[in-house]
Amino acid sequence: MCAALIGGMDRLKRDYIISAKQKGIKLKVFTGKENKVSSKLGSADHVIIFTNQISHAAKKDIVKYTKAKQIPLHMFHSCGVSTLKNCLEKL
Repeated sequence: MCAALIGGMDRLKRDYIISAKQKGIKLKVFTGKENKVSSKLGSADHVIIFTNQISHAAKKDIVKYTKAKQIPLHMFHSCGVSTLKNCLEKL
């Protein structure tokens, strides 16, 4: 399974990837500083957004993209590793 994480903190990027790998999930991480993230998502099975770390415009772009491609979207305000772990357990 492949998931994409949009938002989060740069310093936790490695921790996000390691946590997902432990669950058997390949994780693409976009910390929110990249332009047009939706075009870079590729074939993600799930998209996770940490809403407190991205702009409203970026959030709208991702929501629109996931609806069009019928990709499940999960949004959380917190951007901690524990929040990601909880989300990954529910996938």
